[in-house]
Amino acid sequence: MPRTKGYAPADAMVSPRFSGIRTFMRLPHREELDGVDLAIVGVPFDTGATYRVGARFGPEAIRSGSALLRPYNPAQDIQIFEHLSIVDAGDLRVVPGYLPESVESIAAGAARFFESSVIPVFLGGDHTISWPLLRAAAATHGPLALVHFDSHSDLWDSYFGGKDTHGTPFRRALEEGAFDAAHSIQVGLRGPLYGPEDLALSRDQGLEMITGPELHERGVPWTLERIRERVAGRRVYLSFDIDFVDPAYAPGTGTPEVGGFTGAQCLQLLRGLADLDIAACDLVEVLPAYDPAGITALLAANLVYELVSLLAMRRKDDAARSARA
Repeated sequence: MPRTKGYAPADAMVSPRFSGIRTFMRLPHREELDGVDLAIVGVPFDTGATYRVGARFGPEAIRSGSALLRPYNPAQDIQIFEHLSIVDAGDLRVVPGYLPESVESIAAGAARFFESSVIPVFLGGDHTISWPLLRAAAATHGPLALVHFDSHSDLWDSYFGGKDTHGTPFRRALEEGAFDAAHSIQVGLRGPLYGPEDLALSRDQGLEMITGPELHERGVPWTLERIRERVAGRRVYLSFDIDFVDPAYAPGTGTPEVGGFTGAQCLQLLRGLADLDIAACDLVEVLPAYDPAGITALLAANLVYELVSLLAMRRKDDAARSARA
């Protein structure tokens, strides 16, 4: 095993991958944050879902899907645990069936990570959770730049009169000033809508939008350049809804939309964001009941791995700059 900075996964040459408690990447389960740089945090909440429910079991499925991940990311040439001490901090507390109470509980539970300067990577859960998570992040960092991969804008004002569903989190977070629309971007939006006003929601609220068809037409390199220009110089909250992926590759989700993206394209997109200053991320809407072969959870785990790799690369670069100073 390579040397590690602190907390790291179990050695697969000593403890087989199919054994042990299912934490992300077989990391130590530790709620205390001393000596921790990054924490994997589950948010098992799906009361905001408006169609298929069951994403409360997403964190568990993603953790199980992560068992095959290894410490060295060859695509990014990074030994993750040489630069980051990482734990699985378990799950935030939620109140099943009670949206306002859960929003408050999630925000309060997430706050300690930001206050401790630990970078959290959250596993959802439906997309409602991004609202309280952004609230907690902004309380420490101020308004963030949002980079949002999704097939839906999640900017509706309400759904069946409800203000706090998985279709409204970014409208609520924007109203609270948790992110800066002028430095935020939504990528991959597609699928049938109720009317043209829905398509205009992102730009009406001041965000940049790259639709799914536009991404297909212009390609990943162009999209990465647009993202970098939009968030340049800002701290970033990155939110990835698994329904950004085409349901052929990720069927286990609550509101699938055809015409999406392959796993390879998703990896290419995330790997291209190494220069972003990411304060926190989430990956949401994995629904195991519609994922019988576990391919959605496996892809989700690998996407989280790429996000963790980005953060390790950033920490490595920061250390190199400090050494030169």
